[in-house]
Amino acid sequence: MKKITNKVLWTFAIGQLGWSMLSGIVSNWLVFFYMPEQTEIDNGQRFFITQGTIFLGLTVIGIITAIGRLFDAVTDPYIASKSDRCRHKDGRRIPFMRAIAVPFAAMTVLIFVSPVGEVSWFNNGFLLVTLLLFYLFMTIYCTPYNALLPELGRDPKDRINVSTYISVTFFVGNAISYLVPNIAGIFRESLGYANSFRLTIGILAAVAAVCMLVPVFGIKEKDYVDTTPSDTPAFASLAKTFKNKEFRKFVASDIFYWVALTMFQTGLAFYITTLIGLESDKTFMLFAIMTGMSLLFYVPVNILAKKLGKKKLVIFAFVFFSLVFLFTAFAGKLGLPKMVNGIMISALASIPMAVLGILPQAIVADVAQADGIKSGESREGMFFAARTFAMKMGQALAMVLFTSIKQIGEDGFGLRLTAAAAAVLCLIGGIILGLYKEKEVTDVIAEDLKKNEN
Repeated sequence: MKKITNKVLWTFAIGQLGWSMLSGIVSNWLVFFYMPEQTEIDNGQRFFITQGTIFLGLTVIGIITAIGRLFDAVTDPYIASKSDRCRHKDGRRIPFMRAIAVPFAAMTVLIFVSPVGEVSWFNNGFLLVTLLLFYLFMTIYCTPYNALLPELGRDPKDRINVSTYISVTFFVGNAISYLVPNIAGIFRESLGYANSFRLTIGILAAVAAVCMLVPVFGIKEKDYVDTTPSDTPAFASLAKTFKNKEFRKFVASDIFYWVALTMFQTGLAFYITTLIGLESDKTFMLFAIMTGMSLLFYVPVNILAKKLGKKKLVIFAFVFFSLVFLFTAFAGKLGLPKMVNGIMISALASIPMAVLGILPQAIVADVAQADGIKSGESREGMFFAARTFAMKMGQALAMVLFTSIKQIGEDGFGLRLTAAAAAVLCLIGGIILGLYKEKEVTDVIAEDLKKNEN
């Protein structure tokens, strides 16, 4: 097997730059586009889907996104099993990524295309179908992609390095997705609000497609990976994965984290415009500040994780994030200048974002490797799919909670409640992670490495 070089790692990480742009576009702007505040209506946006609550306080956009995430979660184990069991001449992961990169980008654009130019149940249905396909295509690309992480990073320290690389490109991709209103503003006068959004998303999706193809054509999987395909069927493999008690602890914690983070990410544009009172085009600048400052902490996080362990830093990040969410709940009420308020949220959030952008994936990779050593079966894809399954369940719940809680009260009161709820949920996630026995997992890997050296 060839040695993994920095060039290979960057080639791999560029794929994450692409898919994080597409994911960021949908996560950050879907609700903003289809459930606009009055300020955006004043700027020319129209309603395309049914507004308000329709059943037990639930909204159409909340129901659609929740269905999409649940469908996405269910498909994860199936795709992971297909990837783990794949015997293609080019490897177990790359063939899936190559086939779906362009359709994945195209579907991102179609999500924001409403066939009827006004509120219509046909638009509701079209959004549901395109969102389901978007999540399916994302799973087909991302599940095999994530499974390459423990296969390219051959020991815990290497995996921290791989996680650092892909975390950088993830944040950059997400930052680029926040440029949507800035770029759309260039075309708004000639194309109108909705069409300028759509054109911008089309441009970014094309760039993302190229990025996702970089690792596909730049890495020959079998030069770096030598594993035996799994023979276990999809849901039997998923059941085996959840029998790992340390993995169950991590996943339970992860669900609470993703509910909290998704509520915060979905609400960020609203917090900036409605609570703080800034224009939507300031979203990119504030996210860029958060990203830039977060990157400054990557080296310290990388070093500290190798010395202190991943668990301690992740718990610290959970607690710190809870405080940031709580601070956000009082945005615009503390007597701070608008921009200062926005910058403070961005700067404070950058610290836990650095930790949580790198270490959780490395923890999953550790657990997957330790389990493989004990069982003799290589099922990295299923471990990442199981983690993603839990993540998406949390995201589905978050979208229902956010869109419903947002409707409570007036003058942004519901938005403040979403941030406060995120603070509580993130804190619970940190408490649960305290039960994870990191040393037991890393000891299994260390013993296996010593055995192979001898």
